[in-house]
Amino acid sequence: MRIYLDNCCFNRPFDNQSSIRVKLETDAKLYVQLMIRTGKLDLAWSYILSFENEANPFFERKYTIEKWKNLSIINIDENDAILSKAMAFTKIKELNLKMPYI
Repeated sequence: MRIYLDNCCFNRPFDNQSSIRVKLETDAKLYVQLMIRTGKLDLAWSYILSFENEANPFFERKYTIEKWKNLSIINIDENDAILSKAMAFTKIKELNLKMPYI
């Protein structure tokens, strides 16, 4: 199974672990990492993830997350099809926000 983890997932283990919710989410993320490392899950990477991670002000976090790109089996680069879909989703979202709730 191929999975995509967003930047929040990658950063979760660095968060304050005093909340049970944060701790459980971290444990789940670490388990997923193990599944990736052992080949039971395939990691997908994207240019957006690289872009977001580059803005991370914490070098240790940024560097640790960046290394996961090397474990990915696919790297999605920006292309016309993706940009077209993003524009379509943006238009749908704008229409939904303008519609009154009934």
